[in-house]
Amino acid sequence: MEFSSSEDRELVEDFIDVEDDTGTADVDQPPGVMTSHVHCIDPSEGSMSTAGNELLPVADELGKNAEPYLGMEFASDAAARAFYNEYALGLGFGIRVARSRSERRKGTEVLVMKRFVCMKEGHHKKKKDVDSSNKKKRKRLSIREGCPAMMEVVRRAPEKWVITKLVLEHTHVIVSPDKAREVQLLHLSGKEHADTLQEVRRNVFGDTGASDLFTYLMRRQSDNSGFFYNVQVDSRNCLRNAVWVDARSKISYKYFGDAVYFDTTYTQNENMLPFAAFTGVNHHGDCVVFGCALVLDKTESSYAWIFETWLTAMDKRLPFSFTTDEGKTMTEAVAKTFPQCFHRLCRWRVLSKCKKKLSDVYMRFPELHNELKRCVNECDTMPVFDMFWGSILDKYDLRENTWLQSLFEARNKWVPAYLTGSFFAELSLTRRAETISRFYRNNFSTRAPLLSFITTFDQHIDRLYMNEAQKDLALFSPEQLLKTNSILEKQAASIYTRAAFEFFQMELIESLHHYAVKVQESPYEAKYYVERDGDPPTRHTVVYNGAEEKVWCDCCRFAFSAILCRHVLGVFILADIDMIPEPCITKRWTKKAKTGPVFVGRILEDENRHTDSVTSRFSDLVCDGMMCGEKGTLSEGSFKFAKELLRNAYREIDKLTKAGSQQVGNR
Repeated sequence: MEFSSSEDRELVEDFIDVEDDTGTADVDQPPGVMTSHVHCIDPSEGSMSTAGNELLPVADELGKNAEPYLGMEFASDAAARAFYNEYALGLGFGIRVARSRSERRKGTEVLVMKRFVCMKEGHHKKKKDVDSSNKKKRKRLSIREGCPAMMEVVRRAPEKWVITKLVLEHTHVIVSPDKAREVQLLHLSGKEHADTLQEVRRNVFGDTGASDLFTYLMRRQSDNSGFFYNVQVDSRNCLRNAVWVDARSKISYKYFGDAVYFDTTYTQNENMLPFAAFTGVNHHGDCVVFGCALVLDKTESSYAWIFETWLTAMDKRLPFSFTTDEGKTMTEAVAKTFPQCFHRLCRWRVLSKCKKKLSDVYMRFPELHNELKRCVNECDTMPVFDMFWGSILDKYDLRENTWLQSLFEARNKWVPAYLTGSFFAELSLTRRAETISRFYRNNFSTRAPLLSFITTFDQHIDRLYMNEAQKDLALFSPEQLLKTNSILEKQAASIYTRAAFEFFQMELIESLHHYAVKVQESPYEAKYYVERDGDPPTRHTVVYNGAEEKVWCDCCRFAFSAILCRHVLGVFILADIDMIPEPCITKRWTKKAKTGPVFVGRILEDENRHTDSVTSRFSDLVCDGMMCGEKGTLSEGSFKFAKELLRNAYREIDKLTKAGSQQVGNR
């Protein structure tokens, strides 16, 4: 299997700085913003990326300023890339991964070849002119000049990569060595960066430019004044990035925006459109979309602009946690834009990456992947995880594996046992909540026209809301199937949605296999040890404050999912607590999650924020109107009632407006 890649993105490596990033760096250029319905956001100047320094020590081991030669050997493709990157640094040219090849060995795809080339390698194919008109088209610029310089390495053994093809000559002028460091830091000059963006835009929009996207966004806002969009342009007034948010998404965010995932599935396949989505989980445990983005310029300042723009659409209300797929560049943007939010790397993407990084090891040890997943998802305390992880490394003799070392060093950013201080809206650690990843796989295995993609995604969002509405109606159906005679279970069935109740029910049944014993008591609280079948390694500590009806367990699963864990329920059974205390019930998982003025998250402090502005009042009224519309469609009776109520409200508001105008005229 062979494919081309213009950018060999890494996940955890970028985050902990163990591999360079040969993508476009952030450059110092004055971006502009085209906006609708809100004030312009003026992003700060981009900062230079320092990618390219991460693996210099590895390259040094092969000899400083060494020149590649046929037959030269490396321990891995990453080591070969680091060496060629250092060599390029010495001469002053940029590199990228142009091609790689995998082979299927014993049912597993194994990487066997990589080709590194100069940034100016190749030529862009010119599209056939199917337009019969004589309209003059704007000339497209390109940084590629057909430079043949390249280095290709092939795997000869599990830890042996050999240079089999090599071209050292360049067909363009490269800078002198004393300017090499500056070039490597910038990767591309301002003009070249703009030209690269132009190339990306051509791949996305073809020869029509972004006019179709602008038409779509303006039409959506014309149809619904609650629709928000904002686009960012570069110094040439060409599109860099875009963000848009549906009015329904704003309402959903007010109820379920406590945990947000910035889904960039497109980075897994270069044939996908650079489309990202802000998603979350509703009270049924299903995916809900909070907004969309077109990401053409993958720099820190661009990500920061996207995040800031989206936050503006959401009235500057921060989620409690923010999960992303990407690494270093996005992490820096998240740190600047989402203060007080806990930033997490998606563990499913990390585990998926293991299949690629450990392909040889997986071939030798087929059970390794499942053991790693169990270690990550089932270890509920940090000491247990560290112990289990270490036993796996020892069992398969992987203590020296650099990839696993990097994962362990970054464990506080992706392993659940280390993420106990924030809420992520995950009802299950072993089953991933639905995201737009499946939508990508089912609909777009190859590049599709942008508007066709967006239209299909809009239909997908409509289906998500339809599914949510159907489940909301089903909440009034007969009681859930009970498996115990516990009053706790009956209460949970009456207040939680089906998805939340099934999770609670599973924890309750598990609690019956745990043994709780009181070890300490004071006038205010009691301390318990809880073990499964008398097994000390499974022991957890639970503290219950009866006066305030608050409970804490060192597994911290309640903080993670907002559903009581088996250890706490075991204590409740021992202490004859037959009702779930009110402080232990989180409304976002209940049947009444979407009733009342509940707004999750925290308001981002902004001294320039005016809460009683016309824009703010308009946004609030649109949301209230959307809620009436949502509930009013559930039945014929509710529709007629809502219709009449809104008409009467409009007539009364119109009278107030006219009366106010007459008073002003009489003054």
